[in-house]
Amino acid sequence: MFFRERDKITPFIIITAYGSINGAVEALHKGANHYIPKPIDFDNLLKILSFYIEKQEDYDDSKEEFAGIIGRSKKIKELFHEISIVSKSDATVLIEGESGTGKELVARAIHKLSKRAENPFIAVNCSAIPLELFENELFGHEKGAYTGAIGREVGKIELAGEGTLFLDEVGELSLVAQAKLLRVLQEKEFFRVGGTKLIPMKCRIICATNRNLEEMVEKKEFREDLFYRINVVHLKIPPLRERKEDIPLLVNHFLNKFSKQNEKQIYAIDDTALDVLMEYNWPGNVRELENAIERAVVMCQEGIIKKEHLPPRIFRETKNENELSFGELSTTNLLELEKKLILKVLEEENWNQTKTAERLGISRKQLRTKMKNFGLLP
Repeated sequence: MFFRERDKITPFIIITAYGSINGAVEALHKGANHYIPKPIDFDNLLKILSFYIEKQEDYDDSKEEFAGIIGRSKKIKELFHEISIVSKSDATVLIEGESGTGKELVARAIHKLSKRAENPFIAVNCSAIPLELFENELFGHEKGAYTGAIGREVGKIELAGEGTLFLDEVGELSLVAQAKLLRVLQEKEFFRVGGTKLIPMKCRIICATNRNLEEMVEKKEFREDLFYRINVVHLKIPPLRERKEDIPLLVNHFLNKFSKQNEKQIYAIDDTALDVLMEYNWPGNVRELENAIERAVVMCQEGIIKKEHLPPRIFRETKNENELSFGELSTTNLLELEKKLILKVLEEENWNQTKTAERLGISRKQLRTKMKNFGLLP
């Protein structure tokens, strides 16, 4: 009881030679997680220990790194929590996010935390597969299936085995390819190209897109039945501009990574350079930040990253976006400045009024009133 009061997290397993029902009830009541009588069933003990070891990878709100993903913002913590839940199931997952947000990283995290973790993770970039090679890529082929098929080739679904197949940029598939993918998801089996034997699909499917598939469905550019098939669980990754409090953490992570790769002793970034990074809008998201820090590490000849080591476009665009000269301020009406700011954020958020209001720090009702006054309502 004393130890449980001081430590609410560590699992306690009681092993005793004097087992009784009353003793077990009392031990569990006082905070023990398991009560094992002697002689010990070592198979059972191993299962219990394995359970708690695996549980250490579960979501912990105090962590700033989760399954390889780094962040402490509210939005990224919500994503951590969703990943920890989704990874326990076999449901098909659709990950939505802009380019560079880390969709494959999220897919790998789900795989790593799932019961399939010991099996392969196979990634396929759907935008890079020509239509005529789609079936061959996913299903494989038999010898002689077509000219040049000199032997049997296993497709990506078979390679994944009982692991995870990650289909990146699924929104780029043609309607014909979508129909072929839908069939295998429905039937859970397929033929190799030129084959006559049905092969079961055992892998889990995770899809990702940087496009709005619901809009594509409305425009008849994406099959509605396939959308519902892959969208059992929907995860949305926030862009970096919506979680800027994560930038210092990511910067330190990339500094350590690229310092080691380039055999340099760069241990910090100065405040001016960090301010530039915090003000920049990051259209390329985490990938763009990673590239910027890699460039800075290469260019830096001292121990501290400075503004001049960053890609010139970053502080040039930051200045253009955020700085107004005295002359501009003195000749610009305050209402006109407000209108320009609202319009800018609306465009950045694809005219999503809820997100725009959040970024501006006002209610959606206030935003609509301002949009009406400025003639910005559709």
